[in-house]
Amino acid sequence: MVRCPKCATEIDVDEDEVEEGEILACPECETEMEVVQIHPVKVNAISDDDDEEEEEDDEEKEESENGDDVTDDDEEEDEEEEV
Repeated sequence: MVRCPKCATEIDVDEDEVEEGEILACPECETEMEVVQIHPVKVNAISDDDDEEEEEDDEEKEESENGDDVTDDDEEEDEEEEV
């Protein structure tokens, strides 16, 4: 028996039926969690922050490719003021 790290719902997990690294989903809040230990079973929530960071990185790459990168313009202005 483990508890969901997000909503604390008890989840019946049999030690003999799960493997380390396996992904489980909470039946109540649908939080995904990874089995990090088997005897006794322990889980860690898989954070959604990683997905959001990847999306932000992708957006920044697109802006750089399109020439919309603001930092380059700011650096050029600073150089002009120093002269």
